[in-house]
Amino acid sequence: MVLGRLAHYTFDAVLVSAFLAGVKRSTGLTPSLKSESLSNSPEVNKWVGKYLGMGEWLMDQSIAVMGSSSFFERRR
Repeated sequence: MVLGRLAHYTFDAVLVSAFLAGVKRSTGLTPSLKSESLSNSPEVNKWVGKYLGMGEWLMDQSIAVMGSSSFFERRR
């Protein structure tokens, strides 16, 4: 029960991170990582940076897989 809930929350966090990466790519908007707007702790800022970086990595991998698949095509 606890493991399922943990997996669910982890999946949700990854989806939010990927969504933020998509927003960054399409609009240029990104969360501010200034210490006064997020936290005074450099440790928290480091973890938030890693979290957002994971979303960027997931977005890159998703685009690579979709680009090599015959189910998707690029339209410009």
